[in-house]
Amino acid sequence: MSTESSVAVPSLPITDEVRAALTIARRGCDELLIEDEFAQKLARSAQTGKPLRIKLGLDPTAPDIHIGHTVVLNKMRQLQDLGHTVIFLIGDFTSLIGDPSGRNQTRPPLTREQIEANAKTYFEQAALVLDREKTEIRYNSEWSMPLGADGMIKLASRYTVARMLERDDFTKRFQSGVPISIHEFLYPLMQGYDSVALQSDLELGGTDQKFNLLVGRELQKQYGQEPQCILTMPLLEGLDGVDKMSKSKNNYVGISEKPSDMFGKLMSISDMLMWRYFELLSFRSLEEIADFKRQVQAGRNPRELKVLLAQEIVARFHSQTEAQRALEDFNHRAKGGVPDDIPEMALSGAPLPIGQLLKQAGLVPSTSEAWRNIEQSGVKIDGTTITDKGLKLDAGVYVVQVGKRRFARVTLCA
Repeated sequence: MSTESSVAVPSLPITDEVRAALTIARRGCDELLIEDEFAQKLARSAQTGKPLRIKLGLDPTAPDIHIGHTVVLNKMRQLQDLGHTVIFLIGDFTSLIGDPSGRNQTRPPLTREQIEANAKTYFEQAALVLDREKTEIRYNSEWSMPLGADGMIKLASRYTVARMLERDDFTKRFQSGVPISIHEFLYPLMQGYDSVALQSDLELGGTDQKFNLLVGRELQKQYGQEPQCILTMPLLEGLDGVDKMSKSKNNYVGISEKPSDMFGKLMSISDMLMWRYFELLSFRSLEEIADFKRQVQAGRNPRELKVLLAQEIVARFHSQTEAQRALEDFNHRAKGGVPDDIPEMALSGAPLPIGQLLKQAGLVPSTSEAWRNIEQSGVKIDGTTITDKGLKLDAGVYVVQVGKRRFARVTLCA
């Protein structure tokens, strides 16, 4: 879908207050469309005292929210702190369809029971980031269910198949002969209709949501509303540093996890990925983060900064006391002559037999060598000597030691 030029709106002066708000909105974002329009919306809000309506929709496809979700939630909180109305929209209706964004095949729709069970915990977790008292909570079944067949047909008539096929994942699937179900076309339409129902001024989402957000902007025009602006945030890479953070890939940090588990997972990320997490998750200023980079270039151990990042995030979702306790627990588990700069890696296949884990981590050349070391009490996991050659390790983060000098910090995923 092409990005259209800015529509004509009454021009208001851009004050320092508006420029400061734009700076906050732009930090870490991928795109802000259309920035001139958003500046005018901010200026009008400042002039009239009427807050903007800022929308974020999440489908309750899983019961837990991870820190990847908080990239966009943090942005919502920043805009909320500027005095605007933020709307946390739970997509209980759109979940029945299934979001095809970024998919190379049809996503199985969830049952109503699954959706209701997942939705129960969604806002409780989001409220760890947003101001609970100042957040408008809505469910898109409020206006989607009453549409009925007649309303759905009328809504579908407002968009063409050609426009739908401009969407990258639809185009690729169509060209390669991968089936596209008709109901998948309804998803961006229904998400766009949410913006009409809520009279949204700005909608936030991940970069994979850009097409859907633009559909909302187009539908608002057709319904005689001023079109919303769009702010997309990058998708946070998971602990493996490759795929986006996802529960299904088991490369995530849940915001309701135990402090020690959160801390350990965050300490497992690579030194390079650490900077990405600082930019998208930390509340520290960009100037301070840039100074951290200079310190590392000058010789500071990046592990020290990773500790600061892990403590900041654990404290945000638990407490400063719990963050300090998590650090102490992490150091305790890593004792036993473990060096600070041990190799870090991510493996998949949990539950994984201990012999395979040692081999894949490069700590032994073969599983038979792994068993020999176990028989000689030469293998430790988090400081505990392993004696069971049949041990299988579940998903998690482990400090693995073979002999006196071979170490690895392994993030094991399903």
